[in-house]
Amino acid sequence: MDHHHRPESHTPAEDDEADSAAHELDSAFDRAVPWRQQLTVRGLVAALVVGVVYSVIVMKLNLTTGLVPTLNVSAALLSFVVLRTWTRVLHKLGVVATPFTRQENTVVQTCAVACYSVAVGGGFGSYLLGLNKKTYELAGVDTVGNTPGSYKEPGIGWMTGFLFVVSFVGLLILVPLRKIMIVDYKLSYPSGTATAVLINGFHTPHGDKMAKKQVHGFVKYFSLSFLWSFFQWFYSGGDVCGFAQFPTFGLKAWKQTFFFDFSLTYVGAGMICSHLVNLSLLLGAVLSWGVMWPLISELKGDWYPSNLSEGSMRSLQGYKVFISIALILGDGLYNFLKILAFTARSMHARSRTKSLKKVADLETLIPDDLQRNEVFTRESIPMWIAYSAYGVLSVVSIIIIPQMFPEVKWYYVVISYLLAPALGFCNAYGAGLTDMNMAYNYGKVALFILAAWAGMDSGVVAGLVGCGLIKSVVSISSDLMHDFKTAHLTLTSPRSMLLSQAIGTAMGCVVAPLTFFIFYKAFDIGNPDGSWKAPYALIYRNMAILGVQGFSALPHHCLQLCYGFFGFAVASNLVRDLFPARYGKWVPLPMAMAVPFLVGASFAIDMCVGSLIVFARHKMDKLKASLMVPAVASGLICGDGLWILPSSLLLALAKINPPICMKFVASGYK
Repeated sequence: MDHHHRPESHTPAEDDEADSAAHELDSAFDRAVPWRQQLTVRGLVAALVVGVVYSVIVMKLNLTTGLVPTLNVSAALLSFVVLRTWTRVLHKLGVVATPFTRQENTVVQTCAVACYSVAVGGGFGSYLLGLNKKTYELAGVDTVGNTPGSYKEPGIGWMTGFLFVVSFVGLLILVPLRKIMIVDYKLSYPSGTATAVLINGFHTPHGDKMAKKQVHGFVKYFSLSFLWSFFQWFYSGGDVCGFAQFPTFGLKAWKQTFFFDFSLTYVGAGMICSHLVNLSLLLGAVLSWGVMWPLISELKGDWYPSNLSEGSMRSLQGYKVFISIALILGDGLYNFLKILAFTARSMHARSRTKSLKKVADLETLIPDDLQRNEVFTRESIPMWIAYSAYGVLSVVSIIIIPQMFPEVKWYYVVISYLLAPALGFCNAYGAGLTDMNMAYNYGKVALFILAAWAGMDSGVVAGLVGCGLIKSVVSISSDLMHDFKTAHLTLTSPRSMLLSQAIGTAMGCVVAPLTFFIFYKAFDIGNPDGSWKAPYALIYRNMAILGVQGFSALPHHCLQLCYGFFGFAVASNLVRDLFPARYGKWVPLPMAMAVPFLVGASFAIDMCVGSLIVFARHKMDKLKASLMVPAVASGLICGDGLWILPSSLLLALAKINPPICMKFVASGYK
């Protein structure tokens, strides 16, 4: 996902608990160090290592199912492992190393997350990949609006240039507002707070013991996962071969993609995601592959012509794509309007009580809060630098992007960058209240508007590129606010955070396209019948086609089904919000349900196995499970994900094929 799953909601009580934990840790342990000492060479090297590892992992997730869980806590753990190992090794060799502080840990984690975030949100599995020739052909070369020649093949050069142009603008638009968001409004930013509590916890005597157990668990499951992936490779020498095609529930279920494919990446991801996300995936899989697609297949020749290829948008593939879009848009539009209303109401309430609260806030601030606020505001980032840099980068984009994509007129870019600060503020404020980054929904709105505005000839390309422009700016600005919240709670300088975010983004703009091309050259990316479906590329291209030509793009009776699923997405969100205590835990998430509609059921089963493991561990020992589940999940994801590097670089690119094909057939097969 290229889309993130929706994070679990946090109650105010949980946020207060996290804040109080952070207070206690601040009271007892190391205080702030100068910002230049927080940025270290070893820290940047460690960040690059972690950033590369996670770029490979999220690229695999992007190009298989498109569902990427939040990996920030996992990245913080791995950053700690790398740097703590580094300092311990130097100590044993008799080399005196600078103490490893939580400020340095925070900077490394921020830099690493900024690096792999480019791989998550750079559009490699969605709007950029949607521009390639294969996706253009899958959308139907005879489809109205899918203009001949409206594609651009991936290239390391133009992709790197595009990312450098669009990624840095987002770092600057909200820098002047950081004090308002973090200090004045006291927005909770739950992910940023959780990361801060974890990092603060590592750098205490109690946290050191806890970290040792987590490191041991991480290394153990990392090794098991890597060796298992290596073992599986030997049996995958051919199409539909190996453990990844194990017909767990029988061959009939296997044909409808219901099987456990032994992917430890998705088992680990399932351990990180909430049970609600995983059960929603399973429900979507049962509804689509278990019920709808077999039924619609029987109507071939009635609902759609029987002589069409399976990949045609006028065949079953069209129902899969457009019903997924209906669920995604229904869920996205509802949450988009909800967050806007929530933001407007919250800001109105704050403006009315602002004068009364100022005196009260000063009286109730405890010493730790005062110190945090003082550190956070002392090393300010001059506003004129942020504004002028934003202006310069915007001008560069206005010149370069129309050169890269002639379909995108310069005034589209101007309007995008005039709207971006307001959209970025709304998104960052909403994320501070709810932990939901709605950047993809802002991007989809831009996609439809620009596709319709640009018209039939250039609408698809203009829509996809415009989506990338808005999405990148709005998402990165929100991510930076999460990092500023972490900095505030760990007494880390905002200057070092902004610099580490900028360095990490620059790393990501180089690492992400290189990582993408390892996959693109080694595997059959975008094949709807293969393992590397990259579903969101086709979804985004069809959204753009829908923006250009309207509902005429849909096959027979698809519009009625789309209305039904759009309504279901809105209704399920309404029920969850109106009756949170009674139904909140049971109402499925439409965004998660949409993914298996196009991808298949096997990964949903993997994710549910992850939930089952977490449930079993909590039943056996709840305290130990809370400590070890993130470490075990990170180990499984990293081990399986890292096997991709040798398997794609050394084996696929060097044309070394697995020696055995393990295939399953029905008894009596000859």
